[in-house]
Order: sequence, then structure tokens, then C-alpha cells
Amino acid sequence: MKRRDFVLLQQKAMPVIGFLGSGWPDPNEANMAAFHRGLSEAGYVEGQNLAIEYRWAEGLYDRLPALAADLVGRQVDVIVASGVPATRAARSATSTIPIVFGVGTDPIGDGIVASLARPGGNLTGVAGLVVELMPKRLELLSELVPQARVIALLVNPNNANAAPQIRDVREAARAKGVQLQILKASSESEIVAAFASLVQHQAGALVVGTDPFFTSRLDQLVALASHHAVPAIFPRREFAAAGGLISYGASRGAALRQVGTYVGRILKGTKPADLPVQQPTTFELVVNLNTAKALGLTVPPSILARADEVIE
Repeated sequence: MKRRDFVLLQQKAMPVIGFLGSGWPDPNEANMAAFHRGLSEAGYVEGQNLAIEYRWAEGLYDRLPALAADLVGRQVDVIVASGVPATRAARSATSTIPIVFGVGTDPIGDGIVASLARPGGNLTGVAGLVVELMPKRLELLSELVPQARVIALLVNPNNANAAPQIRDVREAARAKGVQLQILKASSESEIVAAFASLVQHQAGALVVGTDPFFTSRLDQLVALASHHAVPAIFPRREFAAAGGLISYGASRGAALRQVGTYVGRILKGTKPADLPVQQPTTFELVVNLNTAKALGLTVPPSILARADEVIE
């Protein structure tokens, strides 16, 4: 056998997974490292015995069907779908290639699977608790800024989770006795306009919804919150690390590690239908005391005691 033919045979024998992202390449390398750690725990290392094809929609969700179809056309062995829009696109593109979803996915609420214990079909993964954690964020913000009688919620109207996020935060606001103002943005200029309207709505605090586009605009959101001196809570620790006041959410790294483990098990022959959908078990509450000081806020001991990380 000629060396060229042998190399081609090796390449063909190496499993290929397609990584379909709703947003941008993850700005936090530690999170993708966790995904690779999950793969390695199952015996797979990219470039050695596994190839990965990456496709990112960069917040343009209407690109996802074509990106998913491209991965299906390349006959990848497994598709990893990051986020609800990517999961829906992958599910529409194939009913045979295994799909492992994760990060920002509410599988039952979004109609992706009928049951966590028995997902059935060709899908399984890690639930994101995107909607379920929103009321908790409002409660934390209200505890941190008790004088705020009007709290704003920023959502991306193009995200399928926008409506349930609004619904659940509205119920939480009603229970807390605060007024909720809904702000919508799906572009950089709309984010700027949303912050400018905070004064008009007399909002004393802001809850930033979970969305890949917002994550990609992390620096802009943190800078505008600082410029307008508005206390804001964010969905991921990266926001607090970049200067945001407070963040609360499921650990993205822990979820991606589990996704990697599931991909490895499927490559070894386990069917997605036999792998129950995992729920997040690691949550991160991060407080930035420098930002609190700049805003003239005193962080209650009750929040500091629960914080997983305090930035000083």
C-alpha cells in the first residue's frame, strides 16, 4: 500500500464530529478546554484520533440551517449543538446522526426532547436551565439593590427563549413587588438605545438575559452598565470578570465537559436515546466588589457568603 493511500485510509477511519454554535467561538478558552477534557476522558484527542469541524453562526440564527446541512453533508459522526437555535437546526437537518446539545438549552420547554430520563430519537445532552435561572437573577439583584422599584430586563427578540424569559422574570418581579420594564436588542446600536432608555423608564437595576449575541457583546454591555451607572446582573462569570457587577449561572465549563464525555460514549457505540439528558449541577455566583464600590453599593453579607468568587 502506498503511503498516500495509507494516510487517506487513516483519515477516513478517524471519527469526525461537527461543532455547531449559535454564537461566536467561545471567548473563554477554559470552557472549550473543558469540552476537550470531557472528550479525552472518553479516550479522544483532537488531531490524534478525532477530527472536529467547527461551524459558528455568529448570532445570525438564519445561517444555522445551512451550517447544519453542511455538517450532515460531510457525514460527521456526531453533531454537538451549542444553544437552542443550533439544536433546532441540527434536529431539522438529520434524524439519524447523533446530536449532543448543551449550553443554553431548555430541552423540554423548547420541545427538543419529551423526557430528560428517556430523550429518545437521536438527541441527548446537557440542559442549560436558561429560563429557570432568570427569576433567581432578579431575586439576587433585588437583594443587592433593594431600593430599585423598577428593574429592566434586556432580551434578544430573535432568541426563541426571549418569551419564556420575559414570562418568568415578570412573575418573579410581581412576587417581589417591583415593576419590570422589558428592553429588546438584537444589534449593537439597539443595545446602546436600550441603555439610553433606562433613564426614561427610571429603572434602578438591569437583568441581562441569556443569549449568544449578548455574550459576544460582553465588553459593550459591561461598559454601558458602567457608563450609565446601572447595577446589572449577568448570566455568566465572564461578565463579572470583565467588570460587571454580579453574575449567576450554570458553569459553562462543567456543561461542556459533560457534552464531551457524551460525545465520546456515542463514538464508542452508545445510542443517544440511552443517555439521559443531564441537568447542571455546578452553578457560579460571582461578585465584583470593585464595581460595587464604583456604584456606591454595599454588597450584603448574605450574598457574599453565597458567592463562589469575589473579585476585589
